[in-house]
Amino acid sequence: VKHFKWEARGKRRIHKTPSAGEVEACRPWLDAEIAAVDPQVVVCLGATAARDLLGASFRVTRDRGLPQTVDGRMVVATVHPSSILRARDDSARQAAYAAFVADLRAAAAILRG
Repeated sequence: VKHFKWEARGKRRIHKTPSAGEVEACRPWLDAEIAAVDPQVVVCLGATAARDLLGASFRVTRDRGLPQTVDGRMVVATVHPSSILRARDDSARQAAYAAFVADLRAAAAILRG
């Protein structure tokens, strides 16, 4: 999505999930970027990106890090990096980071063949 939708909470700006219409409106840009870059692997960061490419039934908690093929292209989804920063404590943050790195390694393994 090509814009940042948020609501104010004190001094903080809290991200709001884009609507289906907002995601759909931005899809031509995504398709054009993928066509221009022609990546071997697309890594979706977060549920919104993953569901747009992988379908509404995709669940990051269930399917993250699993390579899938979409329109002849490999796609790997993981959590949005900001979710790691929101972990409840340092131990949870370290575990979330390790899982994120594992997901990125799954994408890198595709590139290595």
